[in-house]
Amino acid sequence: MDGDAQGAVMPVIELEVPDAEAMQALGERLATVLRPGDLVLLGGDLGAGKTTLTQGIGAGMGVRGPIASPTFIIARVHPSLVEGAPLVHVDAYRLGDWDELEDLDLEATLDEAVTVVEWGEGFAEGLAGDRLEIHIDRSTSASDEAADVRRVRIARVGTRWDDADLNAVLSP
Repeated sequence: MDGDAQGAVMPVIELEVPDAEAMQALGERLATVLRPGDLVLLGGDLGAGKTTLTQGIGAGMGVRGPIASPTFIIARVHPSLVEGAPLVHVDAYRLGDWDELEDLDLEATLDEAVTVVEWGEGFAEGLAGDRLEIHIDRSTSASDEAADVRRVRIARVGTRWDDADLNAVLSP
């Protein structure tokens, strides 16, 4: 999660999310600050909660659903039901490199949509200098109570996020 020529990485926001319901609620809160042109990169292991977070973002944006993992379709556009930005949901798991991502022609909708890319760490950063990079880790605790707990790290990259008070928005 490094900065680039367009802006530095601001301090990382770290959260603990206790369950799937709270992960969706986090996505809904995040949606309140997202606007057309925003890129959100999601990383984490299988089952970490990337699609669940995206479902919350979609609910918060008021887009047509259902939001499901686009693993085999690769990219899905969810139009707004409330005259807002559409949500472009991409699953880059099966993509091998930048060229395959570029073949999706995401640049055509980047300015008018909120684009969420699951599994985009390592090559989707080239889509936009300003972005949120969110990594979700499952708890390593053996305790049953902590089995669903996720650690979420949010890095704000670029000047777009200079004035966005994500700490206030993301607090439960």
